Amino acid sequence: MASMTTGNSSRADANRRRILDVALAELLRDPDASMDQIARAAGVVRRTVYGHFPNREALVATLVDGAVEAVAAAHAAGRAGAEGPAEALAGGTLAVWEVADRYRILVALARRSVTLQGLRDRLAPVREACAEVLRQGLEAGVFTSALPAPAMAYVHEQLLFAVMDAVNDGLLTAREASRAATVTALTAAGVPASDATELVAKLSVEKGGPGG
Repeated sequence: MASMTTGNSSRADANRRRILDVALAELLRDPDASMDQIARAAGVVRRTVYGHFPNREALVATLVDGAVEAVAAAHAAGRAGAEGPAEALAGGTLAVWEVADRYRILVALARRSVTLQGLRDRLAPVREACAEVLRQGLEAGVFTSALPAPAMAYVHEQLLFAVMDAVNDGLLTAREASRAATVTALTAAGVPASDATELVAKLSVEKGGPGG
């Protein structure tokens, strides 16, 4: 009996993962995709989708949770082993962009719905880690700003959101955005533009990131 339950459970988990993957792809193609469209694309009946997610908002919120986990992990990995605050800021931003393109549509969806505050709350640990890097840079004289580090971290976050919006609106390619956002984040922290460009180019080649 237990094995049958386990089988049903694993099948349900596989269905749920498939629905989430398909939903993300459909929303990238059509940000207004309905639950019906998502069900058709996933090859399941609408009842199956509603069995996992009571409404579209819950589905988007689950996708946002997954995106935040991926962004937090990428940000931590990008900062790891960095030589100094500037490299930590650049490495974290480049790493986030490696996963951000997959999830950027969720930012647009969250920003136009009640989930925006939830998104900001979920990103608090990433913002705090960024503030610590900025604080270290300010204390070391690597960064200069009229703003204290926690406020700078908010500006940094909004800058990344704005660049994602620019990609969503077709003003920038995802490939261009990776380096451009990172250079802009560094210059916003007071790093000279030539130094910022050189550092980002170096890290992009080392990590084999977009544009590297």
